[in-house]
Amino acid sequence: MTPDPAMPPVTLADLGWTAFYQDQCGPDDSALVPLRVATVHRARMSAQSPQGPVRLMLPPQTNTSDYAVGDWVLAEPDSHLLVRRLDRKTLIQRRTEGAKVPQLIAANVDTLFIVTSCNDDLNPARLERYLALANEVGTTPVLVLTKADQVPDVAPYVAQVAGLQRDLPVVPLNANTPEAAQALAPWCGQGETVALVGSSGVGKSSLLNTLAAKTGEEAQATGSIRESDAKGRHTTTSRSLHRILGGGWAIDTPGIRTLHVSDISVGLDVLFAEIAELAPHCRFRNCTHAHEPGCAVQAAVAAGTLDAARLDRWRKLDDENRVNTPVVTGARGNKVTKAYGKHR
Repeated sequence: MTPDPAMPPVTLADLGWTAFYQDQCGPDDSALVPLRVATVHRARMSAQSPQGPVRLMLPPQTNTSDYAVGDWVLAEPDSHLLVRRLDRKTLIQRRTEGAKVPQLIAANVDTLFIVTSCNDDLNPARLERYLALANEVGTTPVLVLTKADQVPDVAPYVAQVAGLQRDLPVVPLNANTPEAAQALAPWCGQGETVALVGSSGVGKSSLLNTLAAKTGEEAQATGSIRESDAKGRHTTTSRSLHRILGGGWAIDTPGIRTLHVSDISVGLDVLFAEIAELAPHCRFRNCTHAHEPGCAVQAAVAAGTLDAARLDRWRKLDDENRVNTPVVTGARGNKVTKAYGKHR
């Protein structure tokens, strides 16, 4: 959060401020200043201003879990007392086991770098969960394959993921070299915001250090993986906003080992577009694509034009999404929200 003398001063536009946020500010807000949330902790928050990083003063009873890194807030100019949060353009969140509300990951993200590595960590089924999440919230997903320098041939790893979604960018790289920043430059331009997500040990922190030109004490801590199972150890423990080469901003996130899906019907349709396009041709409108006669999806599997494993993964995610997505039930005027799976 300390100013980098190698980086020139920034404007609000450089920070990602657009007409979307300006239009939310009225005459009553003229005495306030916009700030972008840079870190969120249990009892404190910091923000980025054109002049540099500041610590936000929080009003009594503020629940920091209501805020995400990347949020835009309005604050008093001298005390930096937080007054209100502006509506988000995008919000990446996830449902965690036993939690009543989703966990906020990052806000106002343009591009989601889904990071995995060229080793046993590469898991297409898990990557599909990230892709569905990105599709649902309206961010552009990019698959980043790190540790490409550590394998004899990167082509088999690219082949495993290239067909997960139509027109999906897949970028293999060595996260520790300047060429990595060049490869990802199309998504890191002035005022653009990217977020890095993926499992621990896949090289997110190394990639952030390269994108932000961080070295020495400024660099994010990095860790190795266990050779026995290619699993990584957590080195990033909180989310944070960083200025990166090219004029953009990156939100670093801790490793995510479990990503439950909920409320992502649109995201699944984009991810499995070939299934979504076949579904209207099924005989029954509510076809599950499992056993019904006249199923166009099953016919495509039988004809060899649709991968059966792909259909199995769609069914698993679709079932999980329906179980985890809350629905409104009850008589008019007395409706309550319950988990779908509890009263099917």
